Amino acid sequence: MTENITFPSKEIFEEKLYDIFRQNSLDKYLDDDKADKLYRLAVALVETNKSLNLTAVTDAEGIILKHFADSLIAVEEFPKDAFVIDVGCGGGFPTFPLAIIRPDLKITALDSTEKKINFVARTAGELKLANITAISDRAEDLGKGKFREIFDVATARAVAALPVLTELCLPFVRVGGDFVAMKALRYGEEIEATLSENLFEKLGGEKTPAVTPVTLVGGDEPLTRAVIKVKKIKATPPAYPRNYSQIAKSAKKRNK
Repeated sequence: MTENITFPSKEIFEEKLYDIFRQNSLDKYLDDDKADKLYRLAVALVETNKSLNLTAVTDAEGIILKHFADSLIAVEEFPKDAFVIDVGCGGGFPTFPLAIIRPDLKITALDSTEKKINFVARTAGELKLANITAISDRAEDLGKGKFREIFDVATARAVAALPVLTELCLPFVRVGGDFVAMKALRYGEEIEATLSENLFEKLGGEKTPAVTPVTLVGGDEPLTRAVIKVKKIKATPPAYPRNYSQIAKSAKKRNK
């Protein structure tokens, strides 16, 4: 948690925002209203983080690069007016940046931690982001119920290893939709692990994902990222997703 944070003024923050977004070819998505919402989001994140552990990143440059820009590396992978679920959204990432930059998207923010979802719901209301619905539940439970195979896109960022994410996310996606994962440095190893068990195809996706490497700049050193996109081509078998204890057991065996 963080105490006594001195946050920059709105003017200075927005200068940093436009600069970092420009360096990463994201400035085309910004305007005054969106920049204002991102500033207010950053302030809410830092203030709430004093009492609720939402993030270890609390400086302005870090928030802009590692939360905002990082949440937008797949912004062009979402079809217009798409119905999206963000699985394991935590404090609202990528939900918030996507909802602000792409107001056409209708995003369901899902996380099992109720305090974090309460922050997402409250902040969405304060920012007047009517395109966000916040739900506290477990993905493996919700993916078996009324939300099964109704979303155009299921996305996730910094939640779990790709084999686990694939099982949690693909059941939410309608046939013809996409699972879009945002991964960091070791994405190659995670893809190989998922392919070795034929999990994309087993869960209804195409056998091999489309992979787009991304490098984010603007901080002390470049950040290596990748967008992993899996098209859903058939219904997920009824046995999936399994109970989380079974998913975790498979993950433990995989990591031995």
